[in-house]
Amino acid sequence: MTQLSPAQKSAHKPSQEPSQKPESAPREDSPRTDAPRPEGSATGAQAPAKADAGKSLYGGTRSRRVTVRDIAAAKRRGEKWPMLTAYDAMTASVFDEAGIPVLLVGDSMGNCHLGYETTVPVTMDEITILSAAVVRGTERALVVADLPFGAYQEGPVQALRNAMRLVKEAGVGAVKLEGGERSAEQIDLLVSSGIPVMAHVGLTPQSVNAFGGYPVQGRGEEAAQQLLRDAKAVQDAGAFSVVMEAVPAELAAEVTRSLHIATVGIGAGLECDAQVLVWTDMAGMTSGRVPRFVKQYARLREELGGAARAFAEDVIGGTFPAEEHSFH
Repeated sequence: MTQLSPAQKSAHKPSQEPSQKPESAPREDSPRTDAPRPEGSATGAQAPAKADAGKSLYGGTRSRRVTVRDIAAAKRRGEKWPMLTAYDAMTASVFDEAGIPVLLVGDSMGNCHLGYETTVPVTMDEITILSAAVVRGTERALVVADLPFGAYQEGPVQALRNAMRLVKEAGVGAVKLEGGERSAEQIDLLVSSGIPVMAHVGLTPQSVNAFGGYPVQGRGEEAAQQLLRDAKAVQDAGAFSVVMEAVPAELAAEVTRSLHIATVGIGAGLECDAQVLVWTDMAGMTSGRVPRFVKQYARLREELGGAARAFAEDVIGGTFPAEEHSFH
């Protein structure tokens, strides 16, 4: 997902259950069910159905891990749910305790955690190490890990090899990869092999060099039709959900209504089934301007900076450590 690099900040910044591919008649609990949405579910202007408190993804009472079957059930109920990125065990534990049902170990770590200019340099080793940390820091959340640039573009076999590594070494419950029709074969093989896949269409940050930046996607009739084809292609390939990034709200609503898998919006309007933000953007850790679609719910950068300055002043002034912080 889009995360602004340090060099861009002065400019405008615009054990889980495996998924199984259904047979000819999908099971009722399958993520790929073609059953119609229940009356009262969230479609267009309709109000979402009131979720059962025990079954809801956010604030539910289950002690086990959230699975792709829970995501499919939430779609049928018309329940909206939140997703955040996480890159370390401590932050992941905070979000897990807060009830966030899905955590994404995104390649956005490249910009906001590892200091890269874009997501492109992120490696499988880096994703694997940080994904394992997030899994260790959580008990309930479904942990989804990005396949980084260069980890699946060669084809389905390469994608399977790297996805297996994330499942086996890091313990994630699902992987995410960018691309619609162009990634359908990779998704099909992963799902057939027992690895749940979250797809990603619209603005795909790994293609920043091809896009020449981070422009909104799906504007105009031709581009809108391509995005619809991409979304349906990943659904048909077996993805259990699809992220739509930087897509006009009306188009994202149309896609959400047309799919039976969950849509996750980031800069894609209110009608998506779920919403995701990069946590450093959400919590106010990012400096400079942030993308238009970001809402900052805290000012942690200011808080952390203030704490660091207070510590430094105590050290320089000789008031820390005090007697209560000393051994004798």
